[in-house]
Amino acid sequence: MQMLQGDFFFIRSIQKEAASAKMMLELKASHAIFAGHFPGQPIVPGACLLQMVKEIMETALDKKLQLIKAHQLKFMSPIDPNKSKELQAVFTFNTTENGEVNVAATFMHEGVVCFKCNGVFTIYDSNKIPY
Repeated sequence: MQMLQGDFFFIRSIQKEAASAKMMLELKASHAIFAGHFPGQPIVPGACLLQMVKEIMETALDKKLQLIKAHQLKFMSPIDPNKSKELQAVFTFNTTENGEVNVAATFMHEGVVCFKCNGVFTIYDSNKIPY
């Protein structure tokens, strides 16, 4: 189940290759999240950016994923949905021998990098407890 895609953000276009994907995203500036983060000066929360990475990778791979590690999170520029309604997302990824998916994600607005991160995902298995 997608939590943010289709409500908080929308994938407007996607170009997928074997180990990469480029997307144009649109943020919903009127979403309720922005009423509290922050009133009068909305900014996309970091937790939402991580969830967006997960959901975008699920779309690109057509598999349910579970984040097991996020590292090198870099918030380069705040994302104000009123000023940066459209974002470009660039992802590179590979699957290891043990089935983990390594992801490098970058979100940009008009060529300016807003957010970068690396993450490790595993294929979601509802019968397995991850820890």
